[in-house]
Amino acid sequence: MTDDSGDPADDPLVAAARDAFADAYVPYSEYPVGAALRTADGTVFVGCNIENANYSNSLHAEEVAIAEAVKGGHTEFDRLAVASAAADGVTPCGMCRQTLAEFCDADMEVVCDEGDGVTTYTLGELLPDTISLETLTDAAERRRQR
Repeated sequence: MTDDSGDPADDPLVAAARDAFADAYVPYSEYPVGAALRTADGTVFVGCNIENANYSNSLHAEEVAIAEAVKGGHTEFDRLAVASAAADGVTPCGMCRQTLAEFCDADMEVVCDEGDGVTTYTLGELLPDTISLETLTDAAERRRQR
């Protein structure tokens, strides 16, 4: 984790995440979140949270950005910025971290906007023991060996 007190508005990815939360649909929590996901080729996809009265059907900003990118043919990502209207350093939830791990290396940067600064993590710091194809393959092999 790295704390950076530089102006987050100078970071185009943080600015895109901030812009994205303006489109959030959050009538229940009133907690808008935006995410900006940069692909390996530099293309940026944004997402915002979209709530539903049945909270389990709500979409998180990160997963909306990932879906937009995958829909556009991108599956390699190198940096994510997350911002909320509260400017509280929000990080991706566990579900979003696992979804990111499907496409990203553990060293991918996750930049969390704190309003007057940012904290930067690697995905591996946020999710150290991810479930992966290798994890599932190893588990299946151990079951076969019993």
